[in-house]
Amino acid sequence: MTSRYRAMPIEETALQELRVRDDAGRDCVPHTDGEGGAPLRCCLRTSAAGERIALVSYAPLRRWAARTGADPGAYDEQGPVFIHAGDCGGPAGGGGYPFARAGGRRTARRYDARGHILGGRVLDLGEDPDGEIERALADAFAEPEVALVHVRAAEFGCFQFEVHRP
Repeated sequence: MTSRYRAMPIEETALQELRVRDDAGRDCVPHTDGEGGAPLRCCLRTSAAGERIALVSYAPLRRWAARTGADPGAYDEQGPVFIHAGDCGGPAGGGGYPFARAGGRRTARRYDARGHILGGRVLDLGEDPDGEIERALADAFAEPEVALVHVRAAEFGCFQFEVHRP
């Protein structure tokens, strides 16, 4: 499937900072992934057994707001994400949306240019997970005030990726 929207990984500057201290102020503690399968937000793929990764706290809206001058106020939140412990070169490309094939439920949260939430949509990723995400993004960006969308795992609330207005 060719996607109209581009899933954005955590940007490189943020990754460099998170590999030292995360957004909760904790030191990064890398470990060797013994099993594989962790959803990596640096390259938007799952980890392989034996890779060095870290679980860090990440505040995507706060970092976006710092770049754009927005003020999310109470909508600022942080949560756990997996990243490679060192530089991985970012996403390799490919079709579809990251982590969609894993199934489950997602939320697509809509934010305006101030960083305030405008609402969201719960997605059940069944037989057409990429299509479900694509439709949710199209609906979100049909609203002119939507500046970006965060896709999160519904079960744990973990940030998956963000999409900016095309």
